[in-house]
Amino acid sequence: MRLVQDYDRAAVVRYARQWALKRNPAYYDYEKLGGDCTNFASQCVYTGSRLMNYTPDLGWYYIDANRKAPAWTGVGYFWNFMTRSKASPGPVGVPCQAEALLPGDLVQLSFDGAGFQHTPVVLAVGTPAGPDNILVAAHSYDTLGRTLASYSFQKLRYLHILGTMRP
Repeated sequence: MRLVQDYDRAAVVRYARQWALKRNPAYYDYEKLGGDCTNFASQCVYTGSRLMNYTPDLGWYYIDANRKAPAWTGVGYFWNFMTRSKASPGPVGVPCQAEALLPGDLVQLSFDGAGFQHTPVVLAVGTPAGPDNILVAAHSYDTLGRTLASYSFQKLRYLHILGTMRP
């Protein structure tokens, strides 16, 4: 396995802008089954990495509505897959500070202060970096160009995508 810097951030942002306020018919809409935010985030990240990981249970993939990895749609599972330390195919990220965010990275929000419940995609980061100057796109609270500061949250965490682990 080798990590390559081939994550296409411009493609991620284009996809997010195109589909933030509507649904891509190629993917199931999980809105009525707990939310669609991480499904949308996964679609965006896949657009930038072009590689899924089909490892049963622990991978990150989407075949259809009933055949997908928990990490494709689950907020916590998504974080765990993206920040994994074991070499396996797919995009790889690291927790970071706001200053390290780039368009195409992700944020996770905790509304209750316990777990994390929402995964917006970063469209732009202004100066100084922080919730007032980070614009996101998301499903479940469908939005395009919303600031993080406009959400009511208890905690947040930032995820910087380093690249894609290739076989």
